Amino acid sequence: APKLIWVRDNEPEVYEKAYKFMLPKDYVRFRLTGEIATEVSDAAGTILFDVRNRKWSQEVLDRIGVSSDLMPPCFESIDICGRITPKVAEMTGLKAGIPVVGGGADNACTAVGNGIVVTGRTSASIGTSGTMLTPTDTPEVDPSLRAHTFCHCVPNKWYIMGVMLSAGGAFRWFRDNLGDKEVEQAKQKGVDPYEILTKSASHVEPGSEGLIFLPYLMGERTPHGDANAKAVFFGLTLRHKKEHLIRAVMEGVTYGMRDSLEIIKNLGLNVGQIRATGGGARSPLWRQMQADIYNAEVVTINIAEGPAFGAAILAGVGAGIYDSIEQATDSVIAITSLTRPIPDNKKIYDEYYKIYRSLYPALKPEFDKVSELVAKFTA
Repeated sequence: APKLIWVRDNEPEVYEKAYKFMLPKDYVRFRLTGEIATEVSDAAGTILFDVRNRKWSQEVLDRIGVSSDLMPPCFESIDICGRITPKVAEMTGLKAGIPVVGGGADNACTAVGNGIVVTGRTSASIGTSGTMLTPTDTPEVDPSLRAHTFCHCVPNKWYIMGVMLSAGGAFRWFRDNLGDKEVEQAKQKGVDPYEILTKSASHVEPGSEGLIFLPYLMGERTPHGDANAKAVFFGLTLRHKKEHLIRAVMEGVTYGMRDSLEIIKNLGLNVGQIRATGGGARSPLWRQMQADIYNAEVVTINIAEGPAFGAAILAGVGAGIYDSIEQATDSVIAITSLTRPIPDNKKIYDEYYKIYRSLYPALKPEFDKVSELVAKFTA
């Protein structure tokens, strides 16, 4: 919605010529099939969609003065929205008439690709950003709007998602700015620098001897929605060494992921099994840390490319290869590892998490003041 309004208000000559509004993947489908369409999981992120009823919101469109005629027809993610045209077949080598389904938004396809398609399964993805996602059978909404409610790619299902802006990105920042030694060692040994960093962190006890990291390197989305939030190492003393800082970064990111998990739990949703993906799933230490901090079983699966795999599953269901998304995921996805929480670690992390939660509200006024000073004195 904001982009559409910006074009209307700043480039009216372009807006007046517009026939339909399309999202990027929908434009690709249009070029392949000649059909204009979108689907519910991507439409749900436009702020123009009635997520509960899975249709465009006439109320919102009227409020912002956008005609419903600009909105493309909206389908479910597994619906066939068009077929490869003869012209495209000649250009690409694809067979004319191949069905093209609705597809899905990035996080929704990731959920499908990881088998997060029924209640009782939750996805914890630590990539550059971090997402915690749980499917629901009804459209549940966080009253404080800290987490997001979207339409799932699975018909008549939704999902709740919390997003932190710097998850693996915080670890990468540490590697790039403070990990020169480990990067050089990794080159010499032919291994990933993160392997050396996490091995160093493994020598430190849970809680990093009181060192806590706030991972707000780019502000924060869930649960604070604050562009002024800043990263902090809290509790630093002379006894702390580099390995403490490494572990504190990993723990701080996982505390941030727990913030989203707590919101989901407080909505009364069944978190159940947590499936770890992204960089946080490759490290045994980080998987154990997640199990301890979430107090849940953390598993990994046999699929590495969740979003692309999820899109392929949607195509398979739409083409009739599978009867349903649930049947498709159960037939091709297998658990490859299981990590259970260690009770003693869980107790330690629960205590430190309380302190972690208290730091943002205590520092919020100073975050705002620092942002004002940066804007004032930085050209």
